[in-house]
Order: sequence, then C-alpha cells, then structure tokens
Amino acid sequence: MTKGLLVGCVVVLLSACAAKPPVVAPIPVAVPPMLQPPPKWSESKLLSFHNEWKGTPYRLGGLSKNGIDCSGFVYLAYLNIVGDKLPRTVNAQRIMGKEVPRAQLQTGDLVFFKTTRTVRHVGIYMGNNRFLHASTKKGVKISSLNNIYWKPRFWFATRLKNPTFEQNMSIASLVDHVQQQDNL
Repeated sequence: MTKGLLVGCVVVLLSACAAKPPVVAPIPVAVPPMLQPPPKWSESKLLSFHNEWKGTPYRLGGLSKNGIDCSGFVYLAYLNIVGDKLPRTVNAQRIMGKEVPRAQLQTGDLVFFKTTRTVRHVGIYMGNNRFLHASTKKGVKISSLNNIYWKPRFWFATRLKNPTFEQNMSIASLVDHVQQQDNL
C-alpha cells in the first residue's frame, strides 16, 4: 500500500511537471498616437499681437512702439509668440526655414516681398490670404496678399521649423516628420 501510494504520488508529480503551463494571451498595450502640440502660431495669437502693436509707426531700424520696421516686427512677434529668436534683418530672416509655395501657406509662415529693385519686405501669414506686417505708410497692420500693391510684389514664403516640437519627438516620429518636411 505504501509502495502503491508512493508510485501514485510520483506519477502525479511527474505528470504535473510534464504538463504545459496554461497559455496566457498577452495583454495588448494601447500606445496613444503622437500628438503634435498646438501650433504656437495661431490666428488668434497673431490678432492679439496685432491689437497690441496696431498703428505703431514704421521706423527703419526701430524695435519699439515708438517705431518699428518690418523685420523688427517679425522678430518681436516670433520672440513673443513662439519664444525663440530670429535674426533681426529681412535678408537674414529670408534664409530661415524652408520655402513653401504660395498655395500651401499656413498661419505663421513668413511672406517676403520685393518692393523695389533693392528693398525687401517681410510679414507673417495669418490665413485667408492675409498677413501681418509693419507698413511704411500705415505702421503695423494686416494686409491682403491679393492687394493691388502686394500681389505683384510677392516674392516667396518660408516655413520656420519649431525646434521645441522636434526636440520632443521620438526618433521614429522625428524621421517621419523630416520625411514629410522634405516632401513639402
């Protein structure tokens, strides 16, 4: 009897060791999609900045509410809305970012104009064919790209990169982002 009990226990133990463990399905982990932060440039932020500076007279080299030039206005808008610095002059600002076709303009793109053979002008695109800038005659204002004066003088536009956004992206998302930018 003891021998039979011992053999029975060994058989049970050996059969337990030979049994496969139950298959447990892995628990799916939901990875939320990478969401872009809201754009720092927005029509409402640009309108608010416009209201703060509206009517400020044009002054070449100016950088205050006593007088401001176009590139100084873009410089201050970028600093106040985005939080980063841009170069101070039109010629230095025009080589920033990536050129975009007029038909693909987005809020915050910089728009450049040739006003004479040697003079250049810059503003910030607001959407709906409007841009914010420091006009030589009326100071800080919103104008239309289709305006009889501005339309034939449109030169090109650039889209500035958002370094904060790109620094916070995963490597895989960054590669996708760069490829998308290259396809613009």
